[in-house]
Amino acid sequence: MLRVGILRHDVHLTDDLQSNLFLIEAIRHLEAAGHIVFSYKKSMIELKHDVRRMALQLAKTPVDAWLIDAGSRDLLEWCATQQTPCLAMAGRTGGLPLARTGPDKVPAYRAATRRLLELGHRRIVLIVREARRTPGPGNCECAFLDELATHGIPTGDYNLPKWEETPAGFAKLLDGYFRTRTTPPTALIIDEFSHYFAAAVFLARHRIHVPEQVSLVSTDFDSVIAWCQPDIAHIKWDYATMVRRVVRWVAAVAKGKADRNVINIPAEFVAGGSIGPVGKG
Repeated sequence: MLRVGILRHDVHLTDDLQSNLFLIEAIRHLEAAGHIVFSYKKSMIELKHDVRRMALQLAKTPVDAWLIDAGSRDLLEWCATQQTPCLAMAGRTGGLPLARTGPDKVPAYRAATRRLLELGHRRIVLIVREARRTPGPGNCECAFLDELATHGIPTGDYNLPKWEETPAGFAKLLDGYFRTRTTPPTALIIDEFSHYFAAAVFLARHRIHVPEQVSLVSTDFDSVIAWCQPDIAHIKWDYATMVRRVVRWVAAVAKGKADRNVINIPAEFVAGGSIGPVGKG
């Protein structure tokens, strides 16, 4: 029996059963195997992604293993130096001696960007959190920027913007793109479905039609998507495979085995009715 701690990226998302079925299912399987599983009382966002602060908090928490949910590169570098085993559930672990599982979205990002380019889009914006942009763009973000550059499109802050990670900051970002610019985006690729939903509400409130005036892509899947008509362009993967990987990793730790394998889950882009040709609005 192990004490397994979970450091969540966003407590509000993972407290919502429907928004993180993967984590709920993983906890269920681990508890069925006899382990004690708990979530740390604060999320990475609440700890302001301060690695020193998170390290102090984790170091004084008695656990046998940590599950790190979408950790930043700086945090995962620290985890890789610790004696307590850590499994990164998503997050940027490239080159680190750290176990990881999560979707491999790079091919799906490329496919989504190429499809938008085929539809005539040139002003394409990818909205992700700071952890995906610093200390430099992650693999998915680089794939997106590379596709634009390959098609002769200059890239910069317009395509991968900085923004304050609050509801007000997100609204300010969209307001700046669609209400003050003379060259608003014709397509948005949005990481995290909660942000996608907030963007859709913003556009509807300002009578900006999807996909006639702007195309939208969600880089995540949510059960809400299955109820949308027309359907939403999104990226999906097999959550069950991730659950099995988490359970096997904890079982290896319980046996005293060092499992630092990186097992990524293939992800695919699913084109939907939320994207369309440029200039039809």
